Amino acid sequence: MRNSLSRIYALSKRNAKEIVRDPLSLIFMIGLPLFMEILFYFLFHKLTDQFQMKYLAPGIVVFSQAFLALFAGQLIALDRSTSLLTRLYVSPATSVEFLLSYALPILPLTLVQSVLFFVVGGIFDTGLFGWGMAFAILFGIFTSLFYIAMGILFGSVCNEKSVGGIASILIACQSLLSGMWFPIDGLGDGMLALMNALPFRNATQLVQNAALGSGDAWVDLFRPFLILLGYTLAAFVFAVLIFRRKMKQ
Repeated sequence: MRNSLSRIYALSKRNAKEIVRDPLSLIFMIGLPLFMEILFYFLFHKLTDQFQMKYLAPGIVVFSQAFLALFAGQLIALDRSTSLLTRLYVSPATSVEFLLSYALPILPLTLVQSVLFFVVGGIFDTGLFGWGMAFAILFGIFTSLFYIAMGILFGSVCNEKSVGGIASILIACQSLLSGMWFPIDGLGDGMLALMNALPFRNATQLVQNAALGSGDAWVDLFRPFLILLGYTLAAFVFAVLIFRRKMKQ
């Protein structure tokens, strides 16, 4: 166990250095969603509740996490395109240890995103400040695991050139199927059922309901939590299996 943790720590430290060496990507992942949060609030908050900061800030938190999939996928795909992973494959590290070492350094980015977007949102709507914000930030760390897992899966399957296109589909799905940009009341029952079955709306609802307070704990928190947990575990399992196959090859 100690040897495993030591290997994870060593690999995570190396991956963290790689993340810091790409400041433009860090600025993009934080700066673009922050710009959208402020811009859309000023443009639309008087027109529809969707852009009231109490809904917009949690939605932007989850939307920004979709970019983590692109970031994680490119990090792994770049390592796969070089001889680095080939050399590391002869080490005692397992596929699970490799993938954890890619996931763990990205989690601090999630915390920075969540805190920043909620604090900025709280400046415009002080009602966001409180225990609800703290709970929402914690749930935001959990929701980010799904996108990190998907990024690891994409990076394990795709090469460096194609991972961006695949990850952009995930970003588009989060934007269109979460209901964060438009009211969903007028949608058909079939579309609503599809959105409630997929992880995107559940992730957004989980963070929003944690920030606003839950009327029904099962409907507002536990059900979206369990649905998202299932997708996250499935993504990690598939990533481990594919990564292990790559190691054997």
